[in-house]
Amino acid sequence: MQILRLESLKKAEIAREILKNKIFIYPTDTIYGIGCNALDEDAVQKIRDIKKTDHPFSVIAPSKDWIYKNCYAKRSYIEKLPGPFTFILKMKKRVVAKNVVLGKRSLGVRIPNHLFTKIVQKAGVPFITTSVNETGKKPLIDVKKIPKKIKKKIDYVIDEGVIDNKPSTIIDLTKKVAKIIR
Repeated sequence: MQILRLESLKKAEIAREILKNKIFIYPTDTIYGIGCNALDEDAVQKIRDIKKTDHPFSVIAPSKDWIYKNCYAKRSYIEKLPGPFTFILKMKKRVVAKNVVLGKRSLGVRIPNHLFTKIVQKAGVPFITTSVNETGKKPLIDVKKIPKKIKKKIDYVIDEGVIDNKPSTIIDLTKKVAKIIR
């Protein structure tokens, strides 16, 4: 595991590591996330094992255009991005590894208002975004407190200090009426 300070990141190098299917803990505009290239089934499974979850994952979309191309999206919502929102949208076709959505035809998408998003955009692939914790436990707010059993399973930690914000607001847009999930 390599710890990198946010201010010293070389975007192109980190983007290449994303494309090599490495596992990251990284800051967002809400909380720390754990993620990887959402196209790589093996990397996604590693995150499932860390979190001990069988819930669908969301992704950081590489662009709004990517969202419009791959999902049925309501412009009035997508134009709120970047920001602290996760929108659950129906996919036009499967655009992530099977184990991201676990057979569902919908996908949670975000574009955080954060520097790390620029790295995902440079990589050009959807990137898993989920809180750093085992399911049911509190999300991590300080990378200095990453449990050893998680440290052993990740490649990079991007440290931005303590992030003590609320997780993103989740809005389900798969039906005619939008529904706030969280």
